[in-house]
Amino acid sequence: MKLFLKSVALIFGLFFTITVFAQDQKPVPLRTIPVKKKNEDSTLYKRDSTISNKKGVKQQDVTDVLEAWLNIQPSKKPDTVSTKPSFSVVPALGYTLVSRLAFVLSGNMAFRTAPQSRISTIVASSAITENKQFTFPIQSNIWSKDNTYNFVGDYRFYKYPQSTFGLGSSSNIQNNDPMDYSYFQFYETVLRHIAGNFYLGLGYIFDNHWNVSDKGNPNGTVSDYSLYGKSSNDVASGFTFNGLLDSRDNAINPSKGAYLSLQYRDNYTFLGSTNPWRSLIIDTRKYINLPEGSDNVLALWNYEWLILSGKPAYLDLPSTQWDTFSATGRGYIQGRFRGADMVYAEAEYRYKITDNGLLGGVVFLNGESFSAAPGTRLQTIQPGFGPGLRIKLNTISKTNISIDYGFGRQGSNGLFIDVGEIF
Repeated sequence: MKLFLKSVALIFGLFFTITVFAQDQKPVPLRTIPVKKKNEDSTLYKRDSTISNKKGVKQQDVTDVLEAWLNIQPSKKPDTVSTKPSFSVVPALGYTLVSRLAFVLSGNMAFRTAPQSRISTIVASSAITENKQFTFPIQSNIWSKDNTYNFVGDYRFYKYPQSTFGLGSSSNIQNNDPMDYSYFQFYETVLRHIAGNFYLGLGYIFDNHWNVSDKGNPNGTVSDYSLYGKSSNDVASGFTFNGLLDSRDNAINPSKGAYLSLQYRDNYTFLGSTNPWRSLIIDTRKYINLPEGSDNVLALWNYEWLILSGKPAYLDLPSTQWDTFSATGRGYIQGRFRGADMVYAEAEYRYKITDNGLLGGVVFLNGESFSAAPGTRLQTIQPGFGPGLRIKLNTISKTNISIDYGFGRQGSNGLFIDVGEIF
């Protein structure tokens, strides 16, 4: 009953919005469609039809069902955004293993810098959780008038009690070391269109953790955090070099195409870093229509987060669900595994339950391996798996409400509710 009430609250909280802010910090346009620019790649603008799917069945979402059930005149669904900004504010409920129940207040602004430019968004969100956490992220995605440049920003303030469980993927879940800290992040990247679906860019990145404290392992043994090196305050400040190749037909819910993102990060003491260190993130995704001609999709994901040199602060090390969209490792709590190197892979099969697209399902299997301190080898592969339900929130953008239940090792399991596909 509790799960049902949380799901209903989430659905109704999102129902009356034009745009929403997903729990994992993804800006999700629900009522907007890019305007195709002359001679531009059509795959960037292709969208699902609101009239029929491949079987000729009219597609429906939560809005359509509720309007029919309440006998309300069907609402007009706008299909574009103008240069005049549109705003929306929405309260909602979320749930994750690390936060438990969360109350979220989100705001979104969508606009175009010119009539033919791609849609730009600025998204802000504030959340208070059952675990006494406070988060305030702001994300921006601004396109230039001619779509040559894309300015991507990610700024966050967290007051964030969260446990750590040691280093490496062989760490024991019983070594639950409660931590508390405050965190500020400033990321800004400028991408330039090179050709086709390819972009290159530069960025500046800044992370600051302060008032860091921990209680130690419950059995009295020395924690990996203590062995690695405690620090009550640490700063990472440096430049990034970025490459992006994106041929997906829909970034929110792809049915075909591929995605490849590279980020090389170099932190310098002259920019304020506590220690110099370098990292590389490789994010690769592929979407296959399976069987061909159906509405079902096999989605494949590989994510590698590697410390190339130096010694980052403990909280700057790669960790489960600390990727940009908090998406890795369904089946485990955020921060369950941590280490100098992270190698992650996942496969998910997405299928329709109803021909009208309102309900769908997924099954997923993932695996992650971490090293411990820098210079050590990768350890045991930790699997995660489970089923999921998809409820169509909007037929225009193909946005789903994702409700998954994940299982991991050592008794790890839990509920994951989100807006949009996990990857």
